[in-house]
Amino acid sequence: MKVSLYLIGIATTIAGVASAANVWSGTNLYYAAGLSASQRASYFSALQSAGMKVLRVWLDGQTSASTKNTPITSYGDLEASSVGTYDDTVLKLLDTVMVDARKYGIKLIISMHSYNALSRPDIYGQWYGTGYFYEQTAATNGFDNRIRHIMNHVHTSLGRPWKELSDYIFGFEAQNEAMIGKGHDYILAHSGWQCDRAKVIKDTLGPGPKILVMTGGASWMDESVNDTLLNCPYLDVVSIHAYGTGDYSTSAIQPYVTRAVNKGKKLLFQEWGACYYSSPNERCSSATPLSATVRNNNISNWAKQIAAAGVP
Repeated sequence: MKVSLYLIGIATTIAGVASAANVWSGTNLYYAAGLSASQRASYFSALQSAGMKVLRVWLDGQTSASTKNTPITSYGDLEASSVGTYDDTVLKLLDTVMVDARKYGIKLIISMHSYNALSRPDIYGQWYGTGYFYEQTAATNGFDNRIRHIMNHVHTSLGRPWKELSDYIFGFEAQNEAMIGKGHDYILAHSGWQCDRAKVIKDTLGPGPKILVMTGGASWMDESVNDTLLNCPYLDVVSIHAYGTGDYSTSAIQPYVTRAVNKGKKLLFQEWGACYYSSPNERCSSATPLSATVRNNNISNWAKQIAAAGVP
């Protein structure tokens, strides 16, 4: 969850499988659009040295000049004052990010909105709240236009729309952790929203270069992966978010891998983490710090367990 990404004690990783034997790794940075040229060079060099292949980025505005103690160029929401009125600043900033990333062999996953922004509230939250946003036709029509606007944004230096930039973009997802604040039952009842948005993405991509259509995870394994998503013909990848250590066990993951393989879907362990503190991993509230040895062992052991299930 993005809340967990804010916590100092959480280190997040994403990794995915095209099949149970094909693995790779990457990471998340929600304020990547605000990094300077020197920051990007240092960051991407470190990711490349760690063998990472993908960076997942957000479009939510960051209005502070310092985020996570990192000085950044602040930028506003894509739709700040009205649904359908676009300020492309964040898209233009990410134009530069993706060009620099490619120099280091890294592609982007573009998360086109987040529940965090909705509940902040951004303009969608102000107009529709966190329920009607997923339920009312006016809200979904406005949001679908947002998706099309993003994907048809013409890159400032490459001169081509994002939807054609498969050398730079690994995947598109409609929303980070859609409906996460609404509860498990609501998510299951409204997962068709995800499939409908996936159709818009797939239709906008057209028959051109292959960019994957993905979900943006949820609170834990069972919320992230459900039958509606696995049966959706427009989704290529179902993403998993999990911070509870029970979801890291090989035996807990394997049934989901089997279900995904049977439905012809890819799974992506998009967010998981190891807490800095001795508090429960999924909450990571301030407590006595764990030793570096324990933290490193946690990361290593949990990664091995996840990898053993075929979703590293």
